[in-house]
Parts: sequence; structure tokens; C-alpha cells
Amino acid sequence: MTALSLGLDTFGDVTIGPDSQPKPMDQVLRDVVEEAVLADELGIDFIGLGEHHRDDFAISSPEIVLAAIAGRTKRIRLGTAVTVLSTDDPVRVFQRFSTLDAVSNGRAEAILGRGSFTESYGLFGQDLQDYNLLFEERLDLFARLLREEKVTWSGETRAPLQDATVYPRLGHRGLTTWVGVGGSPESVVRVVRHDLQLMLAVIGGDPLRFRAYVDLYHRACAQLGRTPKPIGVHSPGFVAETDEAAREALWPHYQAMFGRIGRERGWAPVTKDRFLAEVEQGALYVGSPETVARKIARTVQGLGLQRFDLKYANGPMPHDQLLSGLRLYGEKVIPRVREMLALDAAA
Repeated sequence: MTALSLGLDTFGDVTIGPDSQPKPMDQVLRDVVEEAVLADELGIDFIGLGEHHRDDFAISSPEIVLAAIAGRTKRIRLGTAVTVLSTDDPVRVFQRFSTLDAVSNGRAEAILGRGSFTESYGLFGQDLQDYNLLFEERLDLFARLLREEKVTWSGETRAPLQDATVYPRLGHRGLTTWVGVGGSPESVVRVVRHDLQLMLAVIGGDPLRFRAYVDLYHRACAQLGRTPKPIGVHSPGFVAETDEAAREALWPHYQAMFGRIGRERGWAPVTKDRFLAEVEQGALYVGSPETVARKIARTVQGLGLQRFDLKYANGPMPHDQLLSGLRLYGEKVIPRVREMLALDAAA
């Protein structure tokens, strides 16, 4: 059985400084590197950086930031959360990851997806009407690049390849590649078809409702003759010394982030009652180390996971608070999760 991996994710949310004003993006990016260095020192297994093209998230080129992190860390695995493959060139994505894997001595992982924002489509000249076709074709090509040294491929969304070899080649360990899925059965089956790993983005509602997708994944593996691979979950949260402190610290920043996104998308305003309901019963892993550890352990057991990544930055929360939450996650939450799961396994 694959050992449980416990990691972190961030989109490089633009934080506020001591003057309560947004920090410049260049400083936010340097802060993300510092957060990753701390995560490595704490023995956290993985850090993933999400690609966005907006003024509230600083990371648009995650592999470059990951390369900076690679130069200052020794052990932590480095990946994306996600790379927006639909609006990128799979050949260039492969080259960036094979390069990152080389300079990090085999620590790179790719998490590919469509993303939950649409800014990259217009920015890179793609048509949203091709939303499904773009991802299907580009994931197919990327999977071929992982498996084959000489690739012949043709499609509608990119120039064809004929006996093409892409450099640099990956090392003998290959590249661990996940596909981020938000809850579409078709997406789960696609992951199995391409023999990649399933990362479930669980950002609302009871996480255990995703059990149906885990079961579908295993059925699809059996039907398509695939060996099941590790399954992971990405969910937001924040850790403080007490439940109340965690909730009160996160709420104004969560409200700011989802208030803006909600206005853009025509959602109802986010309320504190709804926030607290997500904390109590949904997919917000917010609270004391004991509370967050219990919730993670429940999710890992209930879904049969081999990976859990906590999205630790949610809105403009200051850098020093993020560092404090990271420290509690590494020093208290992770050991407690492992202890709970070991006790249950021995019972």
C-alpha cells in the first residue's frame, strides 16, 4: 500500500502587509518561496502552486517559482495545483516539468487541469467554446509524451507531431502526473483512460460525498484493465491554536476572496453562517490542530486516500499568519493524523 502523503497548496494569494494594503506581487512570490522553505524544514511532503492570471493571485508561472524553491530545499516534492493545460502547449509543459524534475533531483510532480477561472483563455487566444476539446486533446498529447520517446500525434487544437522527440527527457523514475477533477464522472473516467492519478478538488460540502467518484475510479480501472494508482484530495483550510482563533483569523480574508469571486460570477453573498457551516460540516479544514487532524483523518479513511493537500492560503491573510498556520500543520496536525490512522489500523 502507498504511504500517506500530506502536503500543501497555494495560489500565491496576494496578501496584505502591516499597513493593511496589498503587497506587491514580487514580494508575494518571495514570500511563497519562504513558505515552501519552512514546509521543507518541517518535513511536509509536498507543495503545489496553482496557476492563475488575475490581480488577486501572484503565481502565473508556477514552474519558475518551483525552480526557485528547488534551489533552497532538499526533500519536499514540488508540483502545481494546477497547471492549466487547456490553454498551454503540452510540449512546453512537458519540457518545463522535465527541466524542473532535473534541477530538483527527481522531486517534480504535475497536477494538470482546466482551472476554475477563464482568464487564460482570452489571454492565450483560446475559445471557451472549445473548453472540452482543448483539455481532452492536450491531455492526450501530454500522456503520450510521458509514455513514448517518439510521438506522432494530430488533433484540432495544435499543430501535428511526426516522430517527435521532446527534450530534456525524463529520468528513469518518470514524472508523477495527477489530473485535478472537480466532480465530473466523465473526468474521472478520463483519468483512468490515460493511466494518470486522480486528484479530487473538494472545496464545498461534505468531503465524503466524493466517495462515489472514488468508487467510479476503481470500477473504471477494473473495466479498462488499469492498476489503481494513489488518489488525492485538495481542500482549503487554516490552522491556529484554537478553533475560535482559526475561524476568526480566516473569516475576513475568506469573505474578501469569495465576495469578489461571487460578484464576478453572480453568486449570492457569502455569509458567516455559511462559512461556519462549511467549517463544521463541509470542506473547510479550519480549527485547532486536533480539529483539523480529525477532519483530515476522517477524509483519508472515508475516501481511501493516499494523499491530502491543504490549501493553506485563502484570501489576503498576512504572510506571518500563513507561516504560523504552516508551522502548526507540520508540527502538530501531520503527526496527529498519522497517529490516528495508525491507531485505527491497529484496532
